[in-house]
Amino acid sequence: MGLSHVFKPMTLRHKTLRNRIVFGAHTTNMAEGGLPGDRHLGYYLERARGGAAMITVEPMPVHPAAVLTRGNFRPGCDSVIAPFQRLTDACKAEGAVMIQQLYHVGAHGDWDNSWHANWSPSGGPSYHDNDGSHAMTEAEIEDTIDGFVQAALRCQKAGFDGVEVWAAYHSLLDQFWTPFSNQRSDQWGGSLENRTRLSREILRRIRAACGEEFIIGLSVSEDLESNVLPDRDEMQRIIARHDAEAMMDYVTVGAGSYIAFQKIIPSFQFAENLGVDLAAALKSAGLKARVIAEAGIRTPENANTVLGAGQADLVAIVRGQIADPHLVTKAQAGRAQDIRGCLSCNQQCWGRRGRDYYISCLINPSVGHEHEWGGGRFAPTETPQRVLVVGGGPAGLEAARVAALRGHDVILAEAAPHLGGAFRLAGLQPRRAQILDLIDWYERQLNKLGVDIRLNTFMEAEEIAAMDAARVVLATGAQPDASGFQKALPHIAQLPGAERGNVATVEDIMSRAARPGQNVVLLDEGGHWRGVGTAWHLAAAGHAVTVVTPDAMGAQALARMASDGTARAELARLGVRFVTEHAIIEWTGQAARCISLLTSVEQEIAADTLVLATGNRADPALADVLRGLGLAPLVIGDALAPRQAAAAIRDGLYMMKDI
Repeated sequence: MGLSHVFKPMTLRHKTLRNRIVFGAHTTNMAEGGLPGDRHLGYYLERARGGAAMITVEPMPVHPAAVLTRGNFRPGCDSVIAPFQRLTDACKAEGAVMIQQLYHVGAHGDWDNSWHANWSPSGGPSYHDNDGSHAMTEAEIEDTIDGFVQAALRCQKAGFDGVEVWAAYHSLLDQFWTPFSNQRSDQWGGSLENRTRLSREILRRIRAACGEEFIIGLSVSEDLESNVLPDRDEMQRIIARHDAEAMMDYVTVGAGSYIAFQKIIPSFQFAENLGVDLAAALKSAGLKARVIAEAGIRTPENANTVLGAGQADLVAIVRGQIADPHLVTKAQAGRAQDIRGCLSCNQQCWGRRGRDYYISCLINPSVGHEHEWGGGRFAPTETPQRVLVVGGGPAGLEAARVAALRGHDVILAEAAPHLGGAFRLAGLQPRRAQILDLIDWYERQLNKLGVDIRLNTFMEAEEIAAMDAARVVLATGAQPDASGFQKALPHIAQLPGAERGNVATVEDIMSRAARPGQNVVLLDEGGHWRGVGTAWHLAAAGHAVTVVTPDAMGAQALARMASDGTARAELARLGVRFVTEHAIIEWTGQAARCISLLTSVEQEIAADTLVLATGNRADPALADVLRGLGLAPLVIGDALAPRQAAAAIRDGLYMMKDI
């Protein structure tokens, strides 16, 4: 069997896990009034139905000082028990072992959510903001230990099979482990024995309070780039010291920290399987506890490789099961080609959560709406109709898929010789080929569903009307605005000199419709991958690239996804120059005249080509003509309003799910 290691059962205490794939802990930010509700229930239940062996529900703050986000649960309150019982009952009935993570973020809390000072071992700085923290007294340490124990008891009453104690990412417990953040001279600081006393005492007291059948895990991570956190040898000693007391049943191994945040949720910029090296090191140390590898493990194939190599006992696939809740059951049924693969883009999982919304997913709009939309599973229509979808970009692909799933007779007409639209061009940027994999997935699904895909088919209004479709869906996308209009200069309708030539859009560059010169100025108003990825593409091909942006830093929009620093570092390595807080006031044909938005000082940047990563525009002409012919087209995606791919895919699902 191709995935034989993944589908071996495993026993933890009194529970048998049906396979080796865990849906690991991550903050969904879905709590309402600090309680889990229907949104939470639908989200986790769908992953239980999808085959996850163990679900680790997002962290419960154990004390008011531990609150991190608006969507955290109520700390220290029995009111959480009944709604969590509802969740655990439902998920356990589907065969999942249920764990809840318990956490205290220490110095890095959100004090303006809780209005409680952040606590830490020695009053160290927060890496969430520029504030400091309160050095804990021994009485406050004791309160914190009791907070963990009481939270574990609530979890047990709520039907959880166990808890996972969080000591990852430089949270409170590993702040105590780390001399950089623990400068105490009492029994809680100094030696390894003292620095691990808090976490060991928490594990010991939870075991005493909750009994021998209760599963207890420990979550840790590795950050070798910060220079102040424990190295791999030290982490082995720390975990071995905990393991010697046999109080934990497993240890989950992730990557990154609040000091080097970008690896906590590693984007496509990083190699896959980031958490495996430390997991393998812990496995080689002969721990009694089971080892779970986490961070950047996207697919069942990756999981099987890690397990087969003996690098871990279990594997946590988080974003992969966000993108496709039924990843496990599809893999077990030999349907790996039907798994909708995560793009590791972080745009709607972390990017949306980082804006303090509940999380979603770029490629799976049902995330967060499982309780309303049935997890993306659609009941057959009672009135099948002919549906014509014009445009094979992300909106059109999803619309055609959902309409076909509902049982309609679907025709998808695409003017280009291939599917994907402008989204395909994004997949041609460096390290973004997972987008091409997604487009291939759509094509496989549409073929299985019997969708009539017609490539090289440009349709005029009269041709659309002649199809006699009951529903016409326009997903024709938007066109780049080649005028050079800049939001930073709203009084100038068109960039002076744009008509002089040697001007291209990013779509021209990525489609090879334009051949840029050696020296390129790229005007990036969005700060997203559309401009940043094109600059990367050009620089990797040997062009000298200067990025001009009105933003305070390059790749500013990628900060939502924790991808901006890594992107800037790669561009800097390739010699890309950033000119920030500037706009272009003229293109001469050989140079860009730029103006500082701060001082109005001008400078000229010589270049052979100007590349525009400015706004796109939708063209309503086709829809207007169809309306004049008596049709009522449904306009979706960028054809409705130019946005990102997440909005286009959501339009395709939402607009078609009830037709």
